[in-house]
Amino acid sequence: MGAAELAAGAIRRPRSSPLFAVGAGFIDLTPVWLKDFAIRHFGTNDKTVLLSGLAAGLVVAAIAVGLLARRWRWAGLAGLACFGLVGLVAALTRPTAAAVDALPAVVGTAAGMLALLVLLRASTPAAVTDGEHRRRLLLAGAGTVAFAAASAAGGRLLMARTNVAALRARVRLPVPAPSNQASSVPLGAQVPLAGMPRFTTPNNDFYRVDTALLLPQVDPGGWTLRVHGMVARPMEITFDELLRRPLIERDITLACVSNEVGGRLAGNARWLGVPLAALLREAGVESGADQLLSRSADGMTLGTPLDAVLDGRDALLAVGMNGEPLPIAHGFPARMVVPGLYGYVSATKWVVDLKVTRFATDRAYWRRRGYAEQAPVKTFSRIDVPAPLAKVSAGRVMVAGTAWAQHRGVAAVQVQVDDGPWREARLAPVPGLDTWRQWVIEWNAVPGSHTLRVRATDGTGATQPQERARPFPDGATGWHSVVITVT
Repeated sequence: MGAAELAAGAIRRPRSSPLFAVGAGFIDLTPVWLKDFAIRHFGTNDKTVLLSGLAAGLVVAAIAVGLLARRWRWAGLAGLACFGLVGLVAALTRPTAAAVDALPAVVGTAAGMLALLVLLRASTPAAVTDGEHRRRLLLAGAGTVAFAAASAAGGRLLMARTNVAALRARVRLPVPAPSNQASSVPLGAQVPLAGMPRFTTPNNDFYRVDTALLLPQVDPGGWTLRVHGMVARPMEITFDELLRRPLIERDITLACVSNEVGGRLAGNARWLGVPLAALLREAGVESGADQLLSRSADGMTLGTPLDAVLDGRDALLAVGMNGEPLPIAHGFPARMVVPGLYGYVSATKWVVDLKVTRFATDRAYWRRRGYAEQAPVKTFSRIDVPAPLAKVSAGRVMVAGTAWAQHRGVAAVQVQVDDGPWREARLAPVPGLDTWRQWVIEWNAVPGSHTLRVRATDGTGATQPQERARPFPDGATGWHSVVITVT
């Protein structure tokens, strides 16, 4: 594995490393129930858990190969060849694979076989003293470990050459015209209670759910966006040309379809970008098209309903987030942001290709896995304060939380204590329909165990349904509730 990492770093193709290639293939083959389980229990650490599990599996496999090889040398070598073949197939079947991606698996397999032969030879009794035999075995083992560590470290250093953090730091985003700047966040948008999320989510705290084990490192100097398909005038745009176009700034909340009732897979940010509708109209959308198929630098595809991009909402090809260039983890140098749709159909990071097409013609990544074609964000509310299982003192207790229904707006939030009447919460002001909205209500708490429930009503008059449904295939529903103890 160390030799394979070194080879991947040398060819500047980090994703061709067998560990990452097999991990990415595992993600593609993961059933929906397991994906939801991983996100529900591990959140944004799901990729770390996956890589740790793969590494643990490799350790067990290495022990098995070594034990087999002590009895049947050919079996150990065959085992290594099988693992090399898995890494080779995984690397060559990635969406952006090239022939050179085979090299790390080949180099790693050859290094593994050589190491196995060296260790077998050192462990075989010879016409030497016991002390000499032990010394030879220890030297061979120490040399193998040293090579593994040095090659892995060298590979990671070489991989770091592809990092674009320094290039990102040099990007200077234009200031949009005054008429295109976001309106100020109203005073009072933030409910001033401990435990409440910030109205504008800091970049470092913004949720991240994607399939990238390694963050794509896209040089803005070499980035181009291709617009093609069912358009009259196909076009390509460089990053500098994109920044010279009229930019707009908007506050927009994004939400993940994997968010459970009461979950935290949502965030609100101030985005800067080019209106997608203007870009597509310049290309000339042909009649009959109903999908915008976007592709990221690592080959991920998302399918966005074309009507949602062209219906007047602030759908963006974003280049900035909260006053700075997009973080690498959130799509630098450019990504899509379409308010009112779940991210799996609207929020392509590291975007490099936009194809105007039809749903009947092209099926995007998540659509092929059974997720819904149309994915409007469902009206959602949660209780943030008090926290579940909290203990509070009797008397005046503030209950507060967050609700969202992007592109429709939150018109009302109601709270119920135990089986009592529903009471109207006070809604905090917001800058527009596309952001989440905080709410608060005062409760005269009496001692005992109590269940608090919340439901929201959106701007169309639709109220969040009581029945709970899991996220698959088009988003979770149901009232959020917490149980607390009053003393």
